Amino acid sequence: MPKPVPLIPLSKACLLALFACFAAASSQAAPAPAGAPATTACPPLLQREMPRLQDEKSQPLCQYAGKVVLVVNTASFCGFTSQYKALETLAERYAERGLVVLGFPSNDFGSQEPGSNKEIAEFCENTFNVKFPMFAKSVVKGGKPDTNPLFADLIKRSGSAPKWNFHKYLISRDGQQVLSFWSTTDPLSSGLTSEVERLLAKP
Repeated sequence: MPKPVPLIPLSKACLLALFACFAAASSQAAPAPAGAPATTACPPLLQREMPRLQDEKSQPLCQYAGKVVLVVNTASFCGFTSQYKALETLAERYAERGLVVLGFPSNDFGSQEPGSNKEIAEFCENTFNVKFPMFAKSVVKGGKPDTNPLFADLIKRSGSAPKWNFHKYLISRDGQQVLSFWSTTDPLSSGLTSEVERLLAKP
């Protein structure tokens, strides 16, 4: 049987040095894995929650931080309702590059969105196969006590309030730039898509 190796006593100074070394190592944060995505700060415009159209479950808009966001107030019985199709095409075309379209139904103009959230959700899915995120019906006109706070901020930032259904706001990734487009602007028009591509090209 091999003889046991005798233990070598350590001096007090050596023990203190070892303890300090271990303490310093444990206090250091572990490095991020190679290729890990950087955390994207959520701009103030998106620092809020909105109820989802389908079930009115609260959704944080910060989940879209770092994306170019197109916000649209929609209606089911409007002359511009067919823009749903173009909006869905736009959302799919640029999704991989970082665009998201957010729809906000409203009954503010011509009473053209009279239905419940459930009825609106069924219409969007069954008629236009809308897949981009939709939120519960709300007031989007400026100056009202119950104006959707996101729209209140967009109106303030852009200096332009919705005058009818399918008004559009395009928000840069950092939330610092807000562009406004009238209801008559087709979502696939060169005027809008060129701005989408410009903002997508920015980090």
